Amino acid sequence: MEKSKRFTELIVWQKAHEFVLGVYSATKMFPKEELFGLTSQLRRAAVSIPANIAEGYRKRGKMDKARFFNIAEGSLEECYYYMILANDLGYANTENLKGLLNEVGKLLNAYSKSILTSIS
Repeated sequence: MEKSKRFTELIVWQKAHEFVLGVYSATKMFPKEELFGLTSQLRRAAVSIPANIAEGYRKRGKMDKARFFNIAEGSLEECYYYMILANDLGYANTENLKGLLNEVGKLLNAYSKSILTSIS
């Protein structure tokens, strides 16, 4: 298997980026009074997922890589809560986004495990 040359080739990054695009689209419909509240918090946490995957991708040491992927996992859980909140407040139906987020979580977990158990 050939090693990827850029983080953009990672399926986990591609799915996380797709999630961010979905979040931006969904939050356009949030009430204007949420602009500096839930809209801002959700977007920030969503962007943190692929951003930390990208940053961790170039780190050389396993533990350094794993730390960035762990930060991405934390942001993923934060987003999951915001998805629940947005749905419960009636701002958006977040089921599709939660499904995508679950997929990103599984991929991220598998990628992190493979990094930690790799020989080099």
